[in-house]
Amino acid sequence: MPYDAERLHEVPDDPLAAIDYCYEQGWTDGLPVVPPAAGRVEEMLGYEGRPPETPIARHPATGLECTVHAAAVNAVMAGCRPEYFPVLVAAFEAMNEPGFNFHGSTASTGGSAPLLVVSGPVTDDIAMNADVNLFGPGNRANATIGRAVRLILMNVFRMVPGISDKSTQGHPGKYAFCIAERSRGNPWPLLCEEQGYPDGVSSVTVFAGGGFCNIENHGGNTPEQILGTVADAMANYGCITLGQSVVVMAPEHMRILAGAGWTRRQAQEYLFAHARRSVEGMKSVGKHRDVEYGRQHGEEGAHPLAADGHFHRGLGPDDILIVMGGGDAGGHSSFIPSWSRGRGSLMQSRPIGVCIDCE
Repeated sequence: MPYDAERLHEVPDDPLAAIDYCYEQGWTDGLPVVPPAAGRVEEMLGYEGRPPETPIARHPATGLECTVHAAAVNAVMAGCRPEYFPVLVAAFEAMNEPGFNFHGSTASTGGSAPLLVVSGPVTDDIAMNADVNLFGPGNRANATIGRAVRLILMNVFRMVPGISDKSTQGHPGKYAFCIAERSRGNPWPLLCEEQGYPDGVSSVTVFAGGGFCNIENHGGNTPEQILGTVADAMANYGCITLGQSVVVMAPEHMRILAGAGWTRRQAQEYLFAHARRSVEGMKSVGKHRDVEYGRQHGEEGAHPLAADGHFHRGLGPDDILIVMGGGDAGGHSSFIPSWSRGRGSLMQSRPIGVCIDCE
C-alpha cells in the first residue's frame, strides 16, 4: 500500500454509520473497528520517528508494502492507544525477516497466526497483561496490538480469508495473539535479556503459531513430572514436526522448576530430549516422510536425530522458547506448536523503539 496522505475517505458523521462504512469497505476482521480519523492517525504516528512513507515490511509474493502510515491507520482501527504503536512496528519488522516466511505462514492451509511475545519494561509501561487470563480477553494492549496485526495482514497485505488466506480451520489467535512475559516473581532472566538487548530495552518475538494447547498438571511436584507433561503435549502425533515450539510456564509450575534450581537451559534440554516419537510410531500414523525426516537410520542421508530410532520435536533445545506467564494459582501451562510440517517459519525478535536499520 503506497503512502498517500491525501487519500482520505468521506466518512459519515454518525458514529454507527461510520462503523458501517468501514464494514462496507472491507476493512474489518468481522468485528467493528474504530473509524481511522486523520487526527487519531497523526497521534499514532507521533510515536514513530521515521517518515510516514517508510516501509516496515514487504510481502515477498505480492510485493505489497506496509508503511508506517498504513500500520498507524490499522492500529487506530484495532483500538490501539498511540503508546502501543512501537510494539506493533517492531513486530512487523521482525516478521519481515526472511526466516519468518511471511507469505507461507499467512497463506497456507496450516492456519497459523503470528504470536507476539513482548518482554521487558514496556509491558508495564503500556499495562500489558502477563498475569491471570493471559491468552484471554480483558486487556486493551494485548487485544488491540494482536488485532492490529491481523488487520494489517488483511488490509495492507490482502491476506483475505478464503481468497489468499487458505487456512483449513484457523484458530482464535487469528483475531489476536499477543501476550507479555511475566516479570513479577520470575526466577529466570527475562527473554529480552537472554536475547542480548541492552538494559532497559524491551523486545517482541514473533512466532507463526498453531492453536493453543493447555497443559494441566496439578499433582506433579518435581521438574521432571511437570516437564514430562509438557514434553508429552509437544510430542503428540498431531503436533510433532521438526518445527520450533513456544512453551508458556504457569507460575505454579515455574516455582517447582526454580525451587529445584533448574535454569531455562536445563528445561529446554529436558523438553527436547523427551519430546519425541519413535520412527515406527511415526510410520504407523503416516507421518514418516523422507522429504521432512530423511531416510531410515543406517541409510545415506538419514536424519541425524533419528540415530536412536526416534524423531524429536525441533532440531535442538534452542528451538524451544520458554517464558513465564499467567496467574499465580493453577497448574495450567501451555504449548503453542509451529506452523508447517517442517521448518517453514522460524521465530524472530526485534527491540522495541530501536531502529536497527537507521544507523
